[in-house]
Amino acid sequence: MLRLFATSVRNCKRSLSLENCRRSVIAFGNHERKMSSAPLNGKFGLPKRYGDFSPSVWVEYIQLAAEYKPINLGQGFPDYHAPKYVLQALADIANSPNPLMNQYTRGYGHPRLVQALAKLYGGLVNRQINPMTEVLVTVGAYEALYCAIQGHVDHGDEVIIIEPYFDCYDPMVRYAGGIPRFIPLKPKKTSGEISSEDWVYDEAELEALFNEKTKMIILNTPHNPLGKVFNRKELEKIAELCIKHNVVCISDEVYEHMVFEPYEHVRICTLPGMWERTITIGSAGKTFSVTGWKIGWAYGPNNLLTNLMTVHQNCIYTCSTPIQEAIALGFEHELKQLASPECYFNSISKELKPKRDYMAKFLREAGMTPTIPQGGYFMVADWKALARKVDLNQESDKYRDYRFTKYMTKNVGLQGIPPSAFYSEGNKHLAEDFVRYCFFKTDGVLEQAADILKKWK
Repeated sequence: MLRLFATSVRNCKRSLSLENCRRSVIAFGNHERKMSSAPLNGKFGLPKRYGDFSPSVWVEYIQLAAEYKPINLGQGFPDYHAPKYVLQALADIANSPNPLMNQYTRGYGHPRLVQALAKLYGGLVNRQINPMTEVLVTVGAYEALYCAIQGHVDHGDEVIIIEPYFDCYDPMVRYAGGIPRFIPLKPKKTSGEISSEDWVYDEAELEALFNEKTKMIILNTPHNPLGKVFNRKELEKIAELCIKHNVVCISDEVYEHMVFEPYEHVRICTLPGMWERTITIGSAGKTFSVTGWKIGWAYGPNNLLTNLMTVHQNCIYTCSTPIQEAIALGFEHELKQLASPECYFNSISKELKPKRDYMAKFLREAGMTPTIPQGGYFMVADWKALARKVDLNQESDKYRDYRFTKYMTKNVGLQGIPPSAFYSEGNKHLAEDFVRYCFFKTDGVLEQAADILKKWK
């Protein structure tokens, strides 16, 4: 191969012809591709444990947004700045006179950050948390989920997943060799004023899923995409089954501070017998509205966290030092005013509630039936009353919610996310009449969305 390339170069020099040179280099490139592609067939395909690869809904819909430039209410992030003191902390640290602020830090979490996390959550769950052994800092809550599942699920273990679910839960369980078992939340009513509180699991159905093979249940509260805040009675039932069958609970609580009055976020690890079997996951991206910083964490008893640390140290090893330091400073700032209305953890839900109510209003006026969330910053809405206005035949996707959201993106200029992406194959039909929107956007963007729907109607 090298001789062929050298011959190509010599030919260029001898002929002094740009066209001959171009042809020689192309011939070399074609030969190289032919030589390199042959052994790749089959042998270097995606490992079988990953199943049939297909791009996630995020890959597809980000591309759609880039191409059609709709008002994007699909992706879950704010489109305006985080608290100024958090941003300023990062700027100051990046220019710190201490050179170590831009070098590697402790693998399991920057000391200043794990101490702040232990102090915060120790107070919230009313127990002393060891910052060095009971807290792990990760690359976003995403990695915390990955480490928790990889660190505890073995081949043949069953994992109960409540639907709808954040779409990485299912593949992460399968990659670990586990077997996902699904239970859907279903609305008790389908007309009138519907709250996420109305979406419930069937107790008998849940109980039937637990058996001697059950290793784990994954809980998400406040919930994405429904905005459901699981109440104490619902959590006590889950806890009862976890204790009875000796099951670990992964509690994804990244929207923990976004709960609307009069609802209360109950941490399942505070229920009797549950600290010993719960891994709780949080996110700086959600807590401080800086999703691009990609810092998350897990906390829980050392014997459970050790497994996560083992996966983390051989996968990521350590996270960004200056970002961890900035987040630590943010927590220290808020720890001084936890009881105050000025605390960001208290004010964020008050900031989001008017946005939630405004979105619910303009979706109703457009003819949809929204589910009013108890927490988080997403809203699902039933769009089937608009079916006569939408030509679903323009799209070829299997599920109607995909066809609806693509039609709306391309023809109306408003993008949402199809919630069937958050269901197992057998239950995707439950979500086909719904769409998910994010209301953590500027008032101006929400007003544009309302205007688009009004004009379209």
